[in-house]
Amino acid sequence: SLFLQAAPVNIVEGSEVWVEDPVLAWVDGVVIKIAGQNVHVQTTNSKKVVSHLSKVLPKDTEAPPGGVDDMTKLSYLHEPGVLQNLATRYELNEIYTYTGNILIAINPFQRLPHLYDVHMMEQYKGASLGELSPHVFAVADVAYRAMINEGKSNSILVSGESGAGKTETTKMLMRYLAFLGGRSGTEGRTVEQQVLESNPVLEAFGNAKTVRNNNSRKVPRTVDEIEKYKLGNPRSFHYLNQSDCYELDGVNDAHEYRDTRRAMDIVGISDQEQESIFRVVAAILHLGNINFAKGKEIDSSVLKDDQSKFHLQMTSKLLMCDPQSLEDALCKRVMVTPEEVITRSLDPEAAMLSRDALAKTIYSRLFDWLVDKINVSIGQDPNSKALIGVLDIYGFESFKNNSMFPKSTHETFAQKLYQTFKNNKRFIKPKLSRTNFTISHYAGEVTYLADLFLDKNKDYVVAEHQALLSASQCPFVTSLFPPLPDDASKSSKFSSIGARFKLQLQSLMETLSSTEPHYIRCVKPNNLLKPAIFENFNIIQQLRCGGVLEAIRISCAGYPTRRTFYEFLLRFGVLAPEVLDGNFDEKVACQMILDKMGLKGYQIGKSKVFLRAGQMADLDARRTRVLGNAARTIQRQIRTYIARKEFLLLRKAAIHLQSQCRGRLARMVYELMRREAAAKKIQKNLRRYLARKSYNLLRASAITVQTGLRTMTARNEFRFRKQTKAATIIEMHWRGYREYSYYKKLQKAAVVTQCGWRRRVARRELRNLKMAARETGALKEAKDKLEKRVEELTWRLQLEKRSRVDLEEAKAQEIAKLHDALQAMQTQLDEANSTIIKEREAARKAIEDAPPVIKETQVLVQDTEKIEALSAEVDALKDALQSEMQKANEAQKACAEAQQKNKDLIKKLEDAEGKVDQLQDSLQRLEDKLSNLESENQVLRQQALAISPTGKSLSARSKTTIIQRAPANGETKTPMESNHVVPSTKDLEVEEKPQKSLNEKQQENQDLLIKCISQDLGFTSGRPIAACVIYKCLLHWRSFEVERTSVFDRIIQTIGAAIEAQDNNDTLAYWLSNSSTLLLLLQHTLKASGTANMTPQRRRSSASLFGRMSQGIRGSPQSGALSYLSSRMISGLNELRQVDAKYPALLFKQQLTAYLEKIYGMIRDNLKKEISPLLGLCIQAPRTSRASLVKGSRFQANAVAQQALIAHWQSIVKSLNNFFKVLRANYVPPFLVRKIFTQTFSFINVQLFNSLLLRRECCSFSNGEYVKAGLSELEHWCHDATEEDSPLRVTHVQYAGTAWEELKHIRQAVGFLVIHQKPKKTLREITNDLCPVLSIQQLYRISTMYWDDKYGTHSVSSEVISSMRILMTEDSNSAVSSSFLLDDDSSIPFSVDEISKSMQQIDISDVDPPPLIRENSGFVFLLQRTE
Repeated sequence: SLFLQAAPVNIVEGSEVWVEDPVLAWVDGVVIKIAGQNVHVQTTNSKKVVSHLSKVLPKDTEAPPGGVDDMTKLSYLHEPGVLQNLATRYELNEIYTYTGNILIAINPFQRLPHLYDVHMMEQYKGASLGELSPHVFAVADVAYRAMINEGKSNSILVSGESGAGKTETTKMLMRYLAFLGGRSGTEGRTVEQQVLESNPVLEAFGNAKTVRNNNSRKVPRTVDEIEKYKLGNPRSFHYLNQSDCYELDGVNDAHEYRDTRRAMDIVGISDQEQESIFRVVAAILHLGNINFAKGKEIDSSVLKDDQSKFHLQMTSKLLMCDPQSLEDALCKRVMVTPEEVITRSLDPEAAMLSRDALAKTIYSRLFDWLVDKINVSIGQDPNSKALIGVLDIYGFESFKNNSMFPKSTHETFAQKLYQTFKNNKRFIKPKLSRTNFTISHYAGEVTYLADLFLDKNKDYVVAEHQALLSASQCPFVTSLFPPLPDDASKSSKFSSIGARFKLQLQSLMETLSSTEPHYIRCVKPNNLLKPAIFENFNIIQQLRCGGVLEAIRISCAGYPTRRTFYEFLLRFGVLAPEVLDGNFDEKVACQMILDKMGLKGYQIGKSKVFLRAGQMADLDARRTRVLGNAARTIQRQIRTYIARKEFLLLRKAAIHLQSQCRGRLARMVYELMRREAAAKKIQKNLRRYLARKSYNLLRASAITVQTGLRTMTARNEFRFRKQTKAATIIEMHWRGYREYSYYKKLQKAAVVTQCGWRRRVARRELRNLKMAARETGALKEAKDKLEKRVEELTWRLQLEKRSRVDLEEAKAQEIAKLHDALQAMQTQLDEANSTIIKEREAARKAIEDAPPVIKETQVLVQDTEKIEALSAEVDALKDALQSEMQKANEAQKACAEAQQKNKDLIKKLEDAEGKVDQLQDSLQRLEDKLSNLESENQVLRQQALAISPTGKSLSARSKTTIIQRAPANGETKTPMESNHVVPSTKDLEVEEKPQKSLNEKQQENQDLLIKCISQDLGFTSGRPIAACVIYKCLLHWRSFEVERTSVFDRIIQTIGAAIEAQDNNDTLAYWLSNSSTLLLLLQHTLKASGTANMTPQRRRSSASLFGRMSQGIRGSPQSGALSYLSSRMISGLNELRQVDAKYPALLFKQQLTAYLEKIYGMIRDNLKKEISPLLGLCIQAPRTSRASLVKGSRFQANAVAQQALIAHWQSIVKSLNNFFKVLRANYVPPFLVRKIFTQTFSFINVQLFNSLLLRRECCSFSNGEYVKAGLSELEHWCHDATEEDSPLRVTHVQYAGTAWEELKHIRQAVGFLVIHQKPKKTLREITNDLCPVLSIQQLYRISTMYWDDKYGTHSVSSEVISSMRILMTEDSNSAVSSSFLLDDDSSIPFSVDEISKSMQQIDISDVDPPPLIRENSGFVFLLQRTE
């Protein structure tokens, strides 16, 4: 066994230690006796073990229950400590652990998708090594940052034995590196997608099954391919039946095949190239089935049988080469000498080796071609100066027989090795073997077999094979074997695949030497390849072979134990209490403790104490003695307390006994008094009962008489009222019938009148709809025809199905009838036979009993008659049975014919289903085409709304003026003056100059308005002046009703220029208030008219017929009249005049909405950006200073520590207050303020909760108390008053809203951390009562990472953990997302309608204009006041 730390010298009785175990490798126990150098240990598995003192290692009793993420943090860095730490973390699904800068990855043999999703990659992006939990992403990120910052190439070496997870780890590395620096790939795919999606190709052609791993990916065939390539069962092919493994559990060959074909498409392999690849693979399979037999000549060979000839023909056909040339290349060799060319034959064994060499060469060239194709597809920047190489290298494995081929030996090869390396310290010759040799690796000695080592060089490319395949008619095959030049043919003739591998390995070592290496050691926990199984011996062997224990041993040679000053004082401060009583610096205090203990060789660093091997055990032993003495003192005091407590209990019991006796005597006296009082009470109640009974009898008689009289009077009254009511009902029905008849006549007349008018309107609308329906009529007609065709085929299909079902039922009934008839006949036959047997028995008995002469003849005659009758009946039954059997045969024939008809019908049905599928596909394409037209229409609308407000877009619009239809008649009117007729050309020429001056005046007013709103105009009674002025001007100028104007674009430009400074929150809040107010006014004022829905040459008509009909109805005169009435009603309610808005006004409203959302997002993101650095400090409590351990200054230290704990949270509260004051000062609507703080608190929840789940040091009891105290600060802020002097007492609740509820995840998680007695909680209580919001994955993560550094409490019970695992497995099987991290919602959480409903109506009548425009005559209307 390899021990990584010096033998302990301070093992005492009661110490917890580790001892070797033949089953578990190491087992822990307690020392019960020490006899010289022998130690007696009571193990935890109830065994007593005697071991030598040098083989007993100390156990760290204060190790965290969940292990440590870096094994250099272990107090005892030895084999059992490392093994226990890995086992503990593996049980919690923590599969990654650091050993310095080496990452150990244990294969979980199950899917853990939450460890590798995008959220996890985002968390590790830019994080330093060790800041978060160990992860393969952390190693990749360190390599990437080193390459970016230092400009040096890096490499990541992933090693481990087969099945340890090297391939999956490499995938994750490539995925993360592509995520960090992945540029856009071809056809819209990223490098990450291309790298990951090329894996199926490499696995299909590059992986192979090993004795320790089933990671091969088979490439199955479809039925057509099997027939095309003459492939069958894999068991019939020599190259596939060597492992006797044809199926893998949990692997679907069809899905794997589809993934492979899809991946080949992604990496750029065309269909023709894929066809050629499969041809080559099929040819290799057929080539392996070619066998040879001895020929007629000596050392010659021929094809063994017809099966071999068939496979030879298929191989030549697939490779497109000559069959005879292929046979000659396999059975003959051409030797070129200076004198002549000699052709010699090969014996069958040599021919088979030639066959295998050809197969290896073809497959090697094919795989090289695939790798080159994938590399070209992914691409590489030729100008890159640095790279990151990810090496998935084969693991170090020691098998029972370490060789590649199990047959034949080469003693001469072994003897040559013995002679050449006999003096090498790494080479060892076994004593009892002539062909084995041992290599002393750094991880241990491995014995190799020399069997067939020389045959590994027999796979070189033969000239005949090269010539054969170079002459192939298949371009793909010739590209794999290009003709070699004359000078290169000789040098490469004997270049085997093994030799090329050696050159590649040498080149790889040179590349690795020029890079900065990073190491990942993959470990396979068990050989069963199943989850939750941890085999100690298997793990230890891999750690030794992987060099992990060697690295730990090197670390132990220096200072294996490293503790910070705080941790050292916290653990060993009890050894020197006088040091803690004094006011010493932490470093000085540690020095004093070590000097007092008399240790030598240690080192004191800047922040840590470095101890030699064994010194930690020495200190722990002394600490155990001190704690033992303290425990005995405590026990003595406890025994005194228990004795006094028993005495007090005894005295109390005596007093209690006396009290009971006195109480019993008093109760007896009381009982006598109570009985006397009871007797008097009984007499009183009896007299009262008799008197009451007499009175009730007299009263009942009187009531009976009164009831009779009153009943007779009531009956007479009821009879009179019934007659009166009947007469009233008859009169009522007659009057109702008369009035109803008159009403129906009036209604019929009104309906006739209305129908006539509606028919006239409908004809007018029909003409418009016919014009609009022309563009999609053809498509709709085609779609209707296809739908009818589909319905017809569906009906036929159902009819065929019903007929088939009826036929099956009829056939089943007929067969049942025949079966019943046959059963009945069989029953009758059995009864007849039994009757005959009974009659014969009766006759035999009668003959035996009768006299010998007289009655014998009569009995015989009678029996003969009965027998003949019965025989005749049997014959008749047989004839009937024969006829029934004939009928059954005929029925079976009819059934067979019906089945044949059924098959024909099924075939026709399948054809019909195929046609239906084709028609459905056609219909789907037409629907897609229609949806594309609609989406194109939508895109054009969005483009129109997203036009940049530069003025160029307006100039590019069409100059055509849209003419509106008059509401009452067919005359047309201009948009500006709807009550005047369009003027003539002469009138336009006359009015041209006045109109020009008017336009110039309007332009000046617009310039003045833009200049005015560019300044900070402030607020009037909480109303933004700028928004009110803009709205009044636009309404007065009637800008909402014109077809062309530039004022909207200029306003939008002004807002955009004002918010360019994204970090000026005051300006952003000012414009957020103005834009929301202006949008509210527009929402209540603008309404879309019938023609406003049609933009000038930019909006197309609706793609659907329903859309056109709705547009036509909205544009009808009746709808216009209704909208006018409704607008007058709304105007009366809201005191705002509604106007018919044209396209520029509607576009302005859309742009204003976009700017409102942009400003809101900028303010929210600024707040997040300000508090984001503080959140990283708020998730983990600052470590308490050593001053808290010193008795003299404990009170002051606690006060200072408490102040330091909430400093970061108070900074967050300060930021929230600052933003809140800015928003309130600018009168931002409370609705928007609530949304900002709600999303901000959601961001705080996401950041804190995700950090809690990713950092184990944060999942502690004390840290939960710290975060809970900080959350209380936020809760206090949400409910605290903001304006102390305000008479309205505006509180945060009005503006914070439900922001506190957004912290539900972190609140419940922290609440779970700080509760006591977690092991007593059931899963139902946790999920329903404590943490109903958290998912099972999140609860499992917190439960497994929890540790208590304050009270030593434990996490939930193992039963709860097991239940969580079961639920997580079910969730993963049901494809439910298993990510335990939260997403930050950065969307806009409101709409225009929500803003409009949440804000109160604004009175703009008394808003004073700013001084800049107050004296201008063009803005006199702003000074007017409304009643």
